[in-house]
Amino acid sequence: MTTLAIECATEACSVALFDDGELVDGRFEAIGRGHAERLVPMIAQLPDKGRAQRIVVSLGPGSFTGVRIGLAAARALGLAWGAEVLGYPTLTLIAAMARAKHRGKAVTVCMNGGHGEWFLQNFAGGGEAEDNVRSLSPAEAALACRHATLAGNRAGALADQLGDGRSALDLLPDARCARLLAEIQLTPKLAPVYGRAPDARLPQARA
Repeated sequence: MTTLAIECATEACSVALFDDGELVDGRFEAIGRGHAERLVPMIAQLPDKGRAQRIVVSLGPGSFTGVRIGLAAARALGLAWGAEVLGYPTLTLIAAMARAKHRGKAVTVCMNGGHGEWFLQNFAGGGEAEDNVRSLSPAEAALACRHATLAGNRAGALADQLGDGRSALDLLPDARCARLLAEIQLTPKLAPVYGRAPDARLPQARA
């Protein structure tokens, strides 16, 4: 089975094409912004323009815009190609990448959130999530951290906050590593994972 992986929930934008779990080709760029302009051209650079029987796409949390761009592209391509489309949580991919580097150790993933907060989630040695992803202040994240191995683009800052010499891997999610995800971590429910409540709120109805 051929699989196209799409990851643009953070400042990184990446795509990858797999054939029976083996990486055929991939692209990764840390661009900050501009995912809408870069994503489709990156897919078009893959063999056969990325056409695949299955598409896996990041659900977030991360950039609200980036998550929606990735989901929209995955849905559109899935419809055009008649491909199955599945989603995965962004922090789950970071945890899988960290475990691949540290031989299956338990890991706490810490990623940039919004308004000075960090997205944090703890993962056991087998890769299963131990809690739900939360958006926390740095002080709250330090209290919620369970493991000696930290990963994500705020792992170093969390290690400094803890001040006890924990191992920190500065990682951004990379679609080229999507083969590390277990099938159980993929879902047909393509609902974005925002990690925190939206900034905008509907006005309250008058009494």
